[in-house]
Amino acid sequence: MAAEDAKRTALVTGASRGIGAAVLARLAAAGLRVHGTATTAAGAAAIDARLAELGAEGSGVAFRADEEADYEALAAAVPAVDVLVCNAGVTRDGMFMRMAEDDMRAVLEVNLLAPMRLAKQYVRGMAKARFGRIIMVSSVIARLGNAGQANYAASKAGLEGLVRSLAREFGARAVTANAVAPGFIDTDMTKDVLVGDVRDRLLAQIPLGRTGAAEEVAELVAFLASDAAGYITGATLPVNGGLDMV
Repeated sequence: MAAEDAKRTALVTGASRGIGAAVLARLAAAGLRVHGTATTAAGAAAIDARLAELGAEGSGVAFRADEEADYEALAAAVPAVDVLVCNAGVTRDGMFMRMAEDDMRAVLEVNLLAPMRLAKQYVRGMAKARFGRIIMVSSVIARLGNAGQANYAASKAGLEGLVRSLAREFGARAVTANAVAPGFIDTDMTKDVLVGDVRDRLLAQIPLGRTGAAEEVAELVAFLASDAAGYITGATLPVNGGLDMV
């Protein structure tokens, strides 16, 4: 990232673990001031500790996507950003015929509506400054679909449509909007699920023959946040080892 990025500010949601934590560390290493959200005060404190360990500027902020008051509190704590990375997400899997309405709403609330609200909260400042990077963390599931994850797939596909629309609306103000679509990444969540035969069958479908690392996703996010990516907008870039090739 160019030296002129040193004073820029980023907000990363879901930054206490997994991909979000890797993105937080990578953007901090690039010299940005980085704020990260977690759903609990303890998680926010852990982000503070991680930033201190990295010698980076920024803070952890407790934020829940389904709490209206938290948006106001977040805006007070982080009034403006140059780079918005919407990474926080949830799953509530179940076969579609038995999927509860609450499970549909909960996944859409966190995975799609929250990023939309956060983009609306911060894009005005980006447009005024004539610089902005909006980066949504989607999923290979948006493209492939997956039995038992209709709500999750729909929410992530919605993010990809959102970035295309934002790219068209705000491109003239030098605000880019892109999505990254990870495949199967080694995180605490996937390590509990991808075990034994399930993992072996999955790896057989991935041309690179392995799962990905959170740091590999973070590298792409950092590139999209940089000046070097100023002519890339409205794109969904895969990080999946070739899983979705057709």
